[in-house]
Amino acid sequence: MEILRAAGREFRTRGFVDTGMREIAAAADISPANLYNYFHGKDEILFFCQDSALDRLIANLEKIRRAKVSAAEKLRSLIAFHLHCVLDEVEGSAAHLLTNSIPSHLQKRLLIKRDRYERGLRHLIAAGIRAGAFVFTDPALATRAILGALNSTVLWFNPQGPLSPDAVAENFANYLVRGLCGSRASAREVHRGRSLARSAITLSKKFTKTGDPQW
Repeated sequence: MEILRAAGREFRTRGFVDTGMREIAAAADISPANLYNYFHGKDEILFFCQDSALDRLIANLEKIRRAKVSAAEKLRSLIAFHLHCVLDEVEGSAAHLLTNSIPSHLQKRLLIKRDRYERGLRHLIAAGIRAGAFVFTDPALATRAILGALNSTVLWFNPQGPLSPDAVAENFANYLVRGLCGSRASAREVHRGRSLARSAITLSKKFTKTGDPQW
């Protein structure tokens, strides 16, 4: 995991094209020869950055799906965890920013996981609509709108700016969940779900320190 984080920092700072295996090795405090024992090249490292991020997102999705809470609380928790993953975990943010740099044969392996995650979010929204927690809308369109908003944050977020990843996550969760809530009762659930969202952020930080979660 430390190699992925070091690579992510270099990709974000130098750009993917200008980052070589020597720079990644130096950032990870290992020799280039040792780095090649783990990865064949920087394309493969970038693939594993994206793959690792998707694994965490899917694990969190499954945990949220089983939670005995409202649809609004589930969606809020998912949004908070997703944003923390792409903004506060270096390898995850680099992967989302640079996915077009991954070779096509490796991208195909990621599409299965991306589709699984998108499908899970779509089902979550559809369940909320059926329960009356969300307004009637196209779940697929709502899913794409939410994912587009979340993943685009890596294009403008500044770690040295006035907002922390936690603050961005909380505000985005407020905006996006409120947009789907169809009643004042549902809107109140947005606020009740803040503790669950903060728990998701805390859990994501724990994963950053200890590695991928095991469920």
